Amino acid sequence: MSIMRRVRDITVASLNERLEKAEDPVRLIDQFLWSTREEIIQAERLHQQYMGHSNHLKAQWLQAEEQREKREKQAMTALKAGEEQLARIALHEKATSEERSKQYRELYEQSRQNTMDLEDQLREMRSEYQLVYDKREYYAARMESLRLQQRMNARYTEQGGGVQPGSMFRRLEDRIGDMEMEAKSLHDLRRMGKEFVTEAGNQVQSVIERELQQLKKKLEKEGWSS
Repeated sequence: MSIMRRVRDITVASLNERLEKAEDPVRLIDQFLWSTREEIIQAERLHQQYMGHSNHLKAQWLQAEEQREKREKQAMTALKAGEEQLARIALHEKATSEERSKQYRELYEQSRQNTMDLEDQLREMRSEYQLVYDKREYYAARMESLRLQQRMNARYTEQGGGVQPGSMFRRLEDRIGDMEMEAKSLHDLRRMGKEFVTEAGNQVQSVIERELQQLKKKLEKEGWSS
């Protein structure tokens, strides 16, 4: 496992742990996305460098291989011409080219393998970035829902606990009923007052009539006639 891969594992594990304790997960995810994006950019640059380096090594390997084949043909031509010394020189140069070809081929294969490993890591990081970004959108939606819920709760509190129309009209009905009852009580009191005055007047009239009859009787006794 490469160092870059170990760092990525540690980073993701750290993110999962910190998300469980974060009050603002969106902000934490944004920081992680920014860091991951920077690593992707650096890895892409490194990948381009590896590609260029691999192409250079491949060119050196193929050039050395071409020289090896050329020196071998020259050695054969020299032998056919009876020039053994020239053939020995050509074969010596062939061996040198063959060694160079082997060295550059090994370097190329190693560089090519590193390039492929880096490509795999880039795919993983991009996939990871997209996965975390999707989670970021989900948590952002949840945070927005929470923010709107808090605003609604604040409005509910400001309106006195969210008085419903039904309860509001019931309170109004009770208040009007109390006023009607008060008005009726005053009306009854006034009516009772009038009845009292009338009754009192009738009683006085009865007393007067009774006294009038008594006076009439007294006068009759004295010889008065109506």
